Amino acid sequence: MLNSKRQIIFQDSLSSLDGKMRVSEIISEPMKIHKLKSEKDAKWWLEYVGLDKAYLAYYPSELSGGMRQRVSVARALSMSPELLVADEPVASLDVSVQAQIINLFKELKEKQGFSVLFIAHDLSVVKYLCDKVAVMHKGKIVEIGTTEEIFASPKHPYTNELLSSIPVPDCYLNKEEK
Repeated sequence: MLNSKRQIIFQDSLSSLDGKMRVSEIISEPMKIHKLKSEKDAKWWLEYVGLDKAYLAYYPSELSGGMRQRVSVARALSMSPELLVADEPVASLDVSVQAQIINLFKELKEKQGFSVLFIAHDLSVVKYLCDKVAVMHKGKIVEIGTTEEIFASPKHPYTNELLSSIPVPDCYLNKEEK
């Protein structure tokens, strides 16, 4: 059974969006399938995630990676989810577009009344965006805590290993460490 209260945003937006459908159809289709009535249409959702309504007529292949990811976010949000699962949603994007999408997630987190399960390997993104963190190792959760707790005082050896592997730019190192 389909469940409109849980939505997912995949890492690879190009393969997760139907290439034969226009953006307007991609955003509207889930609402039609679930027979959801809303005064908010595809145009409203597209503009909500920061894209111009002109993109409603485009196909996914005509959009940049960041634009496609915003379409994926709009499609998911159109369902008014209680839980949004974002699986590495910025991993395949260039750094400037990553920042835009991450800031979009931060804004959504602050404005919307739903939970986001943000799956990521980039710990700097996790630290910036998440309130709570679960660290997984070999398919099992090995540590759970607030972001502050995990980053300030990790308990599990694997968490320590992960945190120690975060690169530190040279400009932040002391002269003795260089």
